[in-house]
Amino acid sequence: MKYFLLVFLIHFSCIQVFAQEDSIPPKRDIDTSAVRRMPKRLGPKEKEKEVELEEITIKDYKIISYARDTTFLDTTLTIQKEYKYNYLRKDDFELMPFANVGKPYNKLGVDFNSNNLYPSLGATALHSNYFEKEDIKYYNVATPMSDLFFKTTFEQGQLLDASLAFNTSRRLNFSLAYKGFRSLGKYQYNQSESGNFRATTNYVTENNRYSLRAHIAAQDIENIENGGLIDEEGQFESGDADFSNRVKIDVRFSDANSKILGKRYFFDHLYKLIRKEQDSSSQEKTSLGIGHQFNYETKYYAFNQTTPNEYYGDNLVSPIEDKASLKTMYNQVNAEFYNATLGRLQGNVSLYNYNYFFNSILINEDGVTIPSRLKGEEIAVGAEYEKRIKGFQLKATAKYNLSGELGGNQMNVSASYKLNDRHKVTASAFGSSKMPDFNFLLYQSDYENYNWLNLSNFEKEQIYGLRFDLESELWGNLMVSYSTVDNYTYFGEDTSVAIEEGMENATIRPLQENNVLNHTKIKYSKEFKLGLFALNNTVMYQNVSQANQVLNVPELVTRNTLYLSSDVFKKAMFLQTGVTLKYFTSYNMDAYNSLLGEFYLQNDKKLGNFPMLDFFINAKIQQTRIYLKAEHFNSLFNSEPTYYSAPNYPYRDFVIRFGLVWNFFS
Repeated sequence: MKYFLLVFLIHFSCIQVFAQEDSIPPKRDIDTSAVRRMPKRLGPKEKEKEVELEEITIKDYKIISYARDTTFLDTTLTIQKEYKYNYLRKDDFELMPFANVGKPYNKLGVDFNSNNLYPSLGATALHSNYFEKEDIKYYNVATPMSDLFFKTTFEQGQLLDASLAFNTSRRLNFSLAYKGFRSLGKYQYNQSESGNFRATTNYVTENNRYSLRAHIAAQDIENIENGGLIDEEGQFESGDADFSNRVKIDVRFSDANSKILGKRYFFDHLYKLIRKEQDSSSQEKTSLGIGHQFNYETKYYAFNQTTPNEYYGDNLVSPIEDKASLKTMYNQVNAEFYNATLGRLQGNVSLYNYNYFFNSILINEDGVTIPSRLKGEEIAVGAEYEKRIKGFQLKATAKYNLSGELGGNQMNVSASYKLNDRHKVTASAFGSSKMPDFNFLLYQSDYENYNWLNLSNFEKEQIYGLRFDLESELWGNLMVSYSTVDNYTYFGEDTSVAIEEGMENATIRPLQENNVLNHTKIKYSKEFKLGLFALNNTVMYQNVSQANQVLNVPELVTRNTLYLSSDVFKKAMFLQTGVTLKYFTSYNMDAYNSLLGEFYLQNDKKLGNFPMLDFFINAKIQQTRIYLKAEHFNSLFNSEPTYYSAPNYPYRDFVIRFGLVWNFFS
C-alpha cells in the first residue's frame, strides 16, 4: 500500500493539470495522429475519393449499452459521480448496504418492472455484483482507452475495477475488463471477495450491412457467512467499550460460506438484406434485415457449513453441502424493418432451454418425493416498435409465451416528448406474467425443512403498472409510479409450525400472497445553487396497500447533500467537498437468510429512523478523479447504537475510505 501511495504522489507532482472541462487525449505530433485520418464517404455508391482530417475529441470514445443507447466517456466531476463512487458503481439511493463491502443490500425501494420473461436462479441478495447481460457495455473508441477504478475496503483488501477498450480498425472494437476485490470486514467471519471478468467485441462492416456484438463473462462471488450477531442488545446496542472492537462481538456461525459461480457466452448479430440511403447523405432511409441473438449461461449457488446449526432446524446429513445449478440457452431469430418515416419494427421468435438441478432425489417422511431437477423449453413470439419524430419518441415491446410452464407474457410501452433542451416528459405502462425464481419452485438442502416443490401449487406473478417521468433543469426530476401485483411471492416464516428457541430460521419457506397488493412510489430530486455552494436533494415516498403485511418498505427516504465546488491552485484542480445526509423512516426491515442467500419477511422488529452522515472531499486533476470520504461519522457520537442494515446485521461504523477513477488514452 505504501508503494502505491508513493507512485500516486509522484504522478500528481509531475502532470500538467486542468480544471472541470472534459479531458481529451493528449495531442501528439501530426505525423503520429494528433488528428486522425478518417475517410469520409461521399455517397452511397461512390468510392472513397478524399480523406479529411478529423480531430479526436472526448465524444469519439463511445459506450454502448445492451439496449443500444450510446453515450460517450465522461471525465467530469459532479455530485452524481460521488453518488456512483461505490462498490456497485451506480447510485444506491434505494439500497441499504451491509457493514462489509460485497455483502447484500437490503431494499429501501422496489421496482416491479422487469425485462426478464423467465425465472432466475435465485439467491438474489448475493447478485448485486453479478453482471447480467444487460449490464455489459460495448465500445467504439478512436484510440485505446482504459478506465481504472480503485477504492479501499474494510481490512486486508482493496477494490479494483479495470477495463481496456481498443480497436484494430475503425469498425472493429474490443474491450477487456476485470473487477476484483477482497475485504475481511470489521466483524468475525465476515470476509467477502469476488472476481468478474468481461470481454466484448463490437463490429460493423464498412457498408453497414452486417453488425455484431458479443461478450464472454466469467464471475465468482464468495462470502463467509457469520449468520449475524447473537446478542446485539448486550454487545452492540449497549455501547459497551469492551466491544468497540467489533471483532470481539459474538456471531452465529464460524464455519459457513456461500458461493456463486457463473459463465456466459453471448452474441447478437444482424444482416441487412436491403439497405437504402438518403440521396444527399449517408443516413439510412430504408432497410430490411434478419438477426439472431444467442445466450448460453451456466451458474450455480452453493452453501457449505462444516457443522450443522439448529438455527436452520434439523439436518439430514453432515457437513452441509447445498448446491443449486442452472444451465440456460436462449436463441432468438428476428426480422427487422426500418423506414425513416415509419420507424423501426421487429418481429421475433425465441427458444429458451433450461435445466435447473440438484445432485439427489429426496423422499421425506410423508413419502413425498422432491425431484432433482426442473428441465424444459419455452417458445415465445415477440415484437418491438420504435419511432422518433423530432422531439417525440415512442417505444413498445411485447412477448408472449406459446409453450412451456415458466413464462407468460410481457409488455412495455413508453412515449416521451422533449419540449426543449431543458424539459422532457415520459409516460409508460408495463405488464408481465411469469413464474417466480427457481429457488421458490424447487429447492433441496441438507437441512430438513429447506426442501420443497411448488411448481404445481404456485401461480404466475401478475404485475401491471403505470409510470410518469419529468426531467427538467428548472423544476427538477419527478417520477411517479403505480403498480399492482397479484400472486406476490416472497420468503417468510411458516407461522403454522411451532419452533423452539434458537431455531428462528427453521421455518423459512416460499409463500405466495393470494390478495392483490398496490404499490405507489413518488421520487423527486432537485438541486439548488448559490454561488459556489449547492444543495442536492432526493426524496422518495412509498405506500403499499395490502390485505396482509407481505411487502415492507420505508414510507420516506431522503438524501440531502450540501457541498461546495471550486477551482483551486490557480485552476490546477477542481474541488468538491461537502456533507451528505441519508435517512429513512423506521419499518419492518427484511431479515437475511444466509442459507438461501435471500431476504425474508419479518414483522416483529422495526428498524431505521437513524441518520447517516458522510463527509467527502473529491478532486479532479486532468483525467483523474480522487475521492476521500469519512463514512457515517455521526456514529462517533452515538453511545447506544441502533443502526442496522437488517435484523442482527449492524450497519457500518465510522470509517475513512479513499480511492480514484483514472482514464488513460493512447
